[in-house]
Amino acid sequence: MGEISIKINIADRVYPLRVNTEEEEVIRHAAKLINEKIKELQDNYAVRDKQDLLSMCVLQYATGMIKAERNAQQHEEGLEEKIHELDDILTDFFKK
Repeated sequence: MGEISIKINIADRVYPLRVNTEEEEVIRHAAKLINEKIKELQDNYAVRDKQDLLSMCVLQYATGMIKAERNAQQHEEGLEEKIHELDDILTDFFKK
């Protein structure tokens, strides 16, 4: 799979990109989500400036990403603790 040229429209601006073939679907989906979020923000708030809408959109997505990363990190730490507990139990069991 190689690179392809695509055009992505975000907030009424077209961005030509060269992407790996396997990334195209993800990038198009991301652009769709961004445009949907901009439309939602535009409908719910008295904001018309595209820069302000993009900034609000980025803030919401960045906040969500940070929360997801923290959640994953907490789960990872909990899993690590459980693995150590299981290791201790198995070590004790096999010592007998």
